[in-house]
Amino acid sequence: MNLNRLASKTGKILADNSPAILTAVGVTGTLAVAYLAGTASFKAAEILREEQIKKDLHEINKNEPLTPREKFEATWMLYLPAASTSVLTVTSIICANRIGARRAAALATAFNLSERAITEYRNKVVEKIGENKERSIRDEIAQDRVNRAPGGDRILITDDSGQVMCHDAFSNQFFKSDMETIRKAVNDVNAQVLHHDYATVTDFYDYIGAPELEATSISGDLGWNTDKLLEADYTSTLYKDKIPCISITFATIPVRDPWRFV
Repeated sequence: MNLNRLASKTGKILADNSPAILTAVGVTGTLAVAYLAGTASFKAAEILREEQIKKDLHEINKNEPLTPREKFEATWMLYLPAASTSVLTVTSIICANRIGARRAAALATAFNLSERAITEYRNKVVEKIGENKERSIRDEIAQDRVNRAPGGDRILITDDSGQVMCHDAFSNQFFKSDMETIRKAVNDVNAQVLHHDYATVTDFYDYIGAPELEATSISGDLGWNTDKLLEADYTSTLYKDKIPCISITFATIPVRDPWRFV
């Protein structure tokens, strides 16, 4: 690997990880400022004590305290490292926040463009091949998702509660529930949107109430608002070609930070 390539790769790594690097610098800088300021204060106390002694030896009026100007002139150099580190720390924190905000905005834009493209593509497919064939394709896709998804073996229906195996396409999780509970969860989410302006995917999981269906790292940041209520598609599939399984797909794609559109 030549130097230009190495420099280019290093620059890309630094750019990709710049928020984490700047945050680490900010945290380290905060600790460093505390240490440097504390050390400077101890040294300043010693210097001021020595300056006071010198003043007492040369002044006619004994025990006259040092003036603020004299204190500043005697100790300001000691606080330069802490002040410089403070500037670096604040700059790092501000830059990390700006980069994070810029990336979040870019991600939101890309998400909205992808959502629009998917919607347009779906509408065009329906127009070209008809609703029945388009539905058939979606059913096959749902079956493929269930076939690929891991963790289904731990969902065993061993009682007569009426619950069946379910698969959430968004989080790729299996859980036990029934159609009545799932449809009620959809209605509860939309009721929350109408009363509180938005609801998240995590809220949907909470309304279903299945212990196997857990919130993900992003389910609390995606959801629906008054511009777009939740609609869900349900597909009957078979897990391992023998166990009935309901596949749930969000017909209305959840938006990022739904409260921002309120």
